Order: sequence, then structure tokens, then C-alpha cells
Amino acid sequence: MSSSPNTNNKAGLLKWLPWILLLLVTAAFIWLFASMKTASEAKWEPPKTTPAEQQASEPVSDSPTPIASYHNGVARASQSVVNIYTTQTMAEHPYMNDPALRRFFEYHGAPSEEQGNTNLGSGVIVSEDGYIVTNAHVIEKADEITVAFNDGRKSRAKLIGTDPDSDLAVIKVDMTGLTPLGFREKPTLVGDVALAIGNPFGVGQTVTQGIISATGRTGLGVNKFEDFIQTDAAINPGNSGGALVDARGELIGINTAIYSRSGGSMGIGFAIPTAIVEQVMNALIKDGKVSRGWLGIEIQSQLRDPTQLETSTGVEVLNVVPKSPAAKSGLKVGDIVLTIDGVEMTDANTLIQYVARKAPNTTLHAQILRQGKNAQVKILLEERPVEEPVPMPVVLQDEALDGSQPPSLQAPEQDTPMMSEAERDRMREELLLLFERDGAPL
Repeated sequence: MSSSPNTNNKAGLLKWLPWILLLLVTAAFIWLFASMKTASEAKWEPPKTTPAEQQASEPVSDSPTPIASYHNGVARASQSVVNIYTTQTMAEHPYMNDPALRRFFEYHGAPSEEQGNTNLGSGVIVSEDGYIVTNAHVIEKADEITVAFNDGRKSRAKLIGTDPDSDLAVIKVDMTGLTPLGFREKPTLVGDVALAIGNPFGVGQTVTQGIISATGRTGLGVNKFEDFIQTDAAINPGNSGGALVDARGELIGINTAIYSRSGGSMGIGFAIPTAIVEQVMNALIKDGKVSRGWLGIEIQSQLRDPTQLETSTGVEVLNVVPKSPAAKSGLKVGDIVLTIDGVEMTDANTLIQYVARKAPNTTLHAQILRQGKNAQVKILLEERPVEEPVPMPVVLQDEALDGSQPPSLQAPEQDTPMMSEAERDRMREELLLLFERDGAPL
């Protein structure tokens, strides 16, 4: 008696069922592995503000009086701004090797062999798993970094990487569930409201209000790569690394320097825009360093005569480094770079900033003027070589009109200088005379 067709179908299905299950399990493992790999290779992305958060943070107007409150935006942004305390340990006091000064310290109490020097600054949380951006000069030479949060919690932080050329650094705390500060997506415009949040003079988290005074400030001599936002919101010592936000509480820059005669705020402060912060953050988190494009030329802006109606643009090539990308592309001394990738090169700083934002192995298309004729040059960028650090000038003008000390551009944190050699020698002589008299007055 033959089996029915239904029985044969069931037997065939049972025969293939284990293989079908094995195939499904294999596909699930492949999908899970691919998802884990994609998550691990995903680069850091700047936090975004949701439409609901934007609406909740809109400035509130008291109609008909045009007075606005920024409470909602500040309340949300303040959760993401932290205070940073760094400690640097000295093995021995620098004057303890002098016998006369050592004897003085023995009489009046010697400093401890390991003396801690504490500095303060601010920082901004940029991820839920503990990444924080601040200024490189805030954590420079720090042996220990402590982060104090808006809710009263504290944590030790480890250094992820620094980029002194842009004065940015990334640190990380071993905490989760933090509130990152959303980056503003719209362009920052002159006249926009600006709020600076930080810890000035260590008094605690403080908010100051102003406007965006200017954008694209370069050539100030603070950083090697500059594209600052200028604001009149008060920035003081302790604000470095803190947030400059808009009326909604969205991040537009990291406060980094002030133009000051006294060391305090004079209404001219500078912040690093989020476009540079995002570039540097991605590189430091992924690679621990920032790789920038390099041309290998020395340049100067075209001379401009303010009395002439015709203006000359472009950047003149003064020198070409041998075997550099510029040399390989055929650029020559005397060439005038007019545009790169269609962007007009109005001055030397524009060219430097444009190239620095490009990654190595990027191809640039430059339009140049050579002996009165236009030409096109294709340049393949290489990685910028590491240069030895050089002291940066800080004085912006030769002398004040009243003969007083001129203002200088500086980071808000300044270490108190040690005594000069002349003062030290004079102190040593006075101590020796005091010891000879056994403390008796003259």
C-alpha cells in the first residue's frame, strides 16, 4: 500500500527542517557580527538637539515688552558644562638646592617635597559615555584631572588626546548616562545672542550674556590654526574650555582666549567654532591625534593699497619646500593662488585654514596666476609634519596711548611667574646678612 502525498510532503519537510534552521541561525550570527563591527567603527558624531528640545528652549518673550528670558536654554546647557581641576606635582621646590634659601626654609618651614599646583578650567560633555572637550592649555602638564559635574558629582578623568595647534583636548570619565550638549547646525551669524557658561575664578558655574561680535577671526597669534568666533559675553579666568551657546542652549563654540589689559574681561573674547571642534574631536577619539593636510609652501597675502579702488586678491607663493606636495604638483615661486576647489583665497590665513581642514591624500584643484596667465594645478595633500613648538607672540600693539602696559591676547589661565634671577640674588644676599647677625635688626 503506497503512502499518501501528504505523508511524503511531511517527510520531505522534516528532512530539510534542520538545514533551514541552521541557515537561519548562521544568518543571525552574521547580522549580529556585522552590527557589532559597524558600531565599533562608527566615528564620533556631534550631539544634536531634537525639535522638541529646541521648542522647549525657545526664548520666552513677555509681550508686549520685548524682554526675553534664556532660562530654558541655559538650564539644559548647564547640565553639560563641567568644572575641571588639574594638579601638577613638583618633585622638589626649585629653590631648595640653594644652601642659603634652604636654611631660610628650615627656619620658616620648608615646602613639602611633593608640592601640588592646582589649576581650574571648564569643559563640555559631548557624549553620554563620558567624552568631554576642553582647551589643551587647561590640562597641559596635568598629573591628575578632576571633573566636577553640575549635579555635584565628581570623577577622575583620563586624557584621550590633545591638539595644541587648535588648543583643544579630549578627556574621558568612567561614567554613563551623561547629558551631552547639542551642537548648533545653523550657521553662526554676527548679532546672534551668545551665552558663555563656565567657572570664572572658581566661584562656581556662571552664565554671561552678549552677542556674536564677529566670525572668522584669524591672525591673532594665539593658535597655529585660527578661525575664532568673537563675542562680548564676559569670559574670565576659569572660563577656558567652557561653552559658548546660543539662546536655545546649543553649542556654537569653546571659549579659549580673551583680549585683555588686566587679565579680566574687556568685552573681547574668542571661542573655537564647533566646525573645528567636530573635526578635532573625531580625530582625537579615533586616532589620538589630528592629521592635517600639507602643501609645503611659504606664502603671503597680496599687498593691498586701501587708496585704490581695484583690489587684488590671491596668495603669493614665496617659497616651495623641495619634494613637498606643492613641488610635485608644479607650483613655483611667484605663482599667485587665486582659488582652491572654487573657494576664493582672499589672504594667507584663508589658504592655511582651508588646507588644514583637509585630510592627507585629498586632491585639491587650484587656480593660479603665473606670469599674467591663468592656469590649473592639481595638488595631492600629504600629512603635515610635526614641528617643534615655538613661543607665540601675545602683545597685539606696541604701546598704549597713555604709556601704560599694552593689552595682550592670552588664555584666561596664567601661571604666576617665579621670581627673577636678580630678585633671587638680592633675596639671597639679604638672608645671608640676616643669618650673620643671627636675626638681629640693623
